Amino acid sequence: MSTAADAPRGAVEVPPGLPAQLPAQVRDESPTGPRGPSAARARLLRTASDLFYADGVHAVGVDRVITEAGITRATFYRHFPGKEALVVAYLEAADRAVRAAVGDVPPDPGAAGGWLTGMTLHVADQLCRPGFRGCPFINAAAEFPDPASPVRRAVRAHRDWLQGVATQALRRAGHPDPQEGGRRWMALRDGAMVAGYLDDPQVARATLRDAVDELVRVR
Repeated sequence: MSTAADAPRGAVEVPPGLPAQLPAQVRDESPTGPRGPSAARARLLRTASDLFYADGVHAVGVDRVITEAGITRATFYRHFPGKEALVVAYLEAADRAVRAAVGDVPPDPGAAGGWLTGMTLHVADQLCRPGFRGCPFINAAAEFPDPASPVRRAVRAHRDWLQGVATQALRRAGHPDPQEGGRRWMALRDGAMVAGYLDDPQVARATLRDAVDELVRVR
């Protein structure tokens, strides 16, 4: 996995479980540009994203993030009131990346079915990327058991949205029960994310594709 030093200054490195390209507002969140105050925040977020995804959130302390990002403690707390806020920012950046990669469901029924298949292929391709360690949202949820915590709320918001777009695509494609289909798609996606990390990613990829092909064909 690449480190903070490998990425351009002011860019956010994306974990292998996410799209490789983040939208501009994630890469540089301040009008001052990459040399202004946003550069330190982006470097912190990039470093934390790498570390949280590779080693787990609880295994990575604030001191390590500060050291590897090459910033001062005062700078860290200027941008984030604490570690939990940094974890939420990490997940929110991941959410924006997925939303940017997915785009809008096309209104045409035939295209909507193809869109869901394409989104599935995008997920399947993540399983075979070097450094893949599963879904960052599932991983974070496992480390924060309180469903009312800000971290779990960020996870829930992402998952509700993702299942919603799958449901919308199935509805437009003429699926007889798009709500149930959306839940099934989410379960298939989650299973593939876990199996892709723990077992043979190629098998997980092929299994996901076949299962979603059957789901889309239901009439």
